Formats: sequence, C-alpha cells, structure tokens
Amino acid sequence: MKLLFRLLSCIVFLPLILGCPQKRDSSEVIVAEEHQKIIGDSTISKINGVSFVASKDAILQENISPLKNIHADYAAIMPFGFIKSLDHPKIIYNQERQWFGETDEGAKQYIKMLHKNDIRVMMKPQIWVWNGEFTGLVKMASEADWLELENSYRNFITDFAKVAEEEKVEILCIGTELEKFIEHRPEYWRSLIEEIRKVYKGKLTYAANWDEYKRVPFWDALDFIGVDAYFPVSESKTPTVADARKGWQRWKEGLKGFSEKENKKILFTEYGYRSVDFAGKEPWESDHRLTSMNFEAQSNTLQALYEEVWSEQWFAGGFLWKWFIAHEKVGGNTDNQFTPQNKPAEAIVGKYYKE
Repeated sequence: MKLLFRLLSCIVFLPLILGCPQKRDSSEVIVAEEHQKIIGDSTISKINGVSFVASKDAILQENISPLKNIHADYAAIMPFGFIKSLDHPKIIYNQERQWFGETDEGAKQYIKMLHKNDIRVMMKPQIWVWNGEFTGLVKMASEADWLELENSYRNFITDFAKVAEEEKVEILCIGTELEKFIEHRPEYWRSLIEEIRKVYKGKLTYAANWDEYKRVPFWDALDFIGVDAYFPVSESKTPTVADARKGWQRWKEGLKGFSEKENKKILFTEYGYRSVDFAGKEPWESDHRLTSMNFEAQSNTLQALYEEVWSEQWFAGGFLWKWFIAHEKVGGNTDNQFTPQNKPAEAIVGKYYKE
C-alpha cells in the first residue's frame, strides 16, 4: 500500500516539479521575443524630424507650412544655456536678452504651435560656449567647480523637463555632445536621469557625438540611443549616391550591433550635410571659411543616408540639421550651410519623408 502511494505521488507531483523549469524557460522566451519586437518591429513609422532653430520671433502658422510640405512629423526645439568658457561651471539661461525661441516662454509657444499642427516634438536643451568651442571638451579644473557645474546643469535641464511635461512633449533629450562631462562624472548623470524621470513622463534620450556613442555608460536608463550622425562617408569632392552608400556600410554594422547589445533603437538626434565640396568627408565641419558651393554633394549624401539607414529595423528615425523658421529668407543658391531649404536637397528630404 505504501509503495502504491509513493507511485501515485510521483505520478501527480513529478509533472509539477518538472513543469516549473519549463515555465521559466517559456517566460524567458517570451521576454526575449518582446525585446526583439522592440528592436525589430519594422511596422513602426520612423521619426521624420527637423532641428527647428530658435529665433528671436514667435512661430506663426506660415512658418509651419514648409514643414508640412516636406512631410516632417517631428521637430526638435532647442532652448539654449550659455557658459563663458570650457572650464566655467555656471550656466546662464532663460534671460531676457536671449532670443525668444531660446527661452522657456519661447519653447512653450513653439511646442503649442507644432502640436496644433500635429507635429510632435523633441525638446533638446543645449549648451553654447560663448567663444564657440566644442561642448564635448567642457571639463572643470576642481571638485568644487564640478559640483557647481552639476548643480547648474541640474537646474537647467530639470527646468526644461518641467516645461516638456507641462506641454506633453513626446521626447526629451537630456544633453548634447557633453563627452568629458559624462566621462568624469558618470554617476551624476545616472542620478540626474532619475530626477528627470520624477518630473517628466515622456521618452528620454541623449545626443552623443558620432564618435562618442559607444562610450556613453547610461543607455540602459534611457529610451533611445541618440547619435549626432556626422559619420564620414566619402573622400570625394562630389560624392555619388553609390559612393556615399558604400561609405555607410562600416558605420551601419557598428550601429546595428550596438542597438542589439543595448536592446534599444537608435535615433539620429542630428544628421545632415553642408552644400560644399567634400560634404561627406567631415560632415561635422561648420567652419564659415569654407566658401565652396556644391548642391549635388549635399543632395547625394542625404539620399545615400536615407537609402542606407531609414529602412533599418534598429533605426528609430532622425532630426535633420537644420531648419529655420523664416523659410523664404534662408538657404537658396548662395548658401553653403547645412540647411536644405530652397536648395535641391529640400526635394530629396520631402521625397523620403513622404515614403
């Protein structure tokens, strides 16, 4: 009788015991599938965005129409804070002497107008060093200065995070190209993200420079891997589309692998090319001493980017650098800067943003 009872017990309980590991494995599979869905769902539409340059003026309806014409569905607005030098710890922002679009009041007005026109928003508060030096080199000389900078930056970004929450902004970019700041104070950035999450409920990203993004240590705490995508793609004076597409191959492999490693999509927080000779060689170069005009180079490099990157499953979309409010007064055949406005490249942008 005892032997029979033991046999029955084994029959009843053995499937339950063996079933637990099987249930755990199944849940792990489900989680893995969900993670892959985040990265691999090609049905999610891409962000077709522009970097909407702050102006001294408010936005009018006439300033929105050109965005509609190129089928943009997102705009990055960029309020600014200023520091005196690379080792100065105090950020000055939201001042009366700043341009309207650089302030919190201006940001609110821009957001309201964009939302009214069904254009979603990424708020991207940025730092400008007064003498124009690269923000990635901002670095303090003492612990006291680091602490002052941390406090100043916390005030700067959380003030705009509150504006973003109030106006229901879809994405907030917590910083732009601040490599040395992050390298020397990584724990500060983690705690800052936690503080931002308390006041802002939308999606978060950070805009890493194209050669910085793999060293950012806190992607796990954000929603997108943000990259300012000024990857060199061609050494040619006038790159062909095929030449620039070929130049993208090595960068695409790295971006795809990193997206899979971090299990997050990559967002080009900035991308673009100037209408100059060698536009694909050093796309980040903004030196006004470059005087050449090459609209074909700008068009071809942009087309190659769209053809190579926009359909990738690891890619969330991007924000074209840059777009000015006074559309009829900017760009054109005498301008060799980044904007595609009133240039052949504008039609390229519109074509791919429509697809």
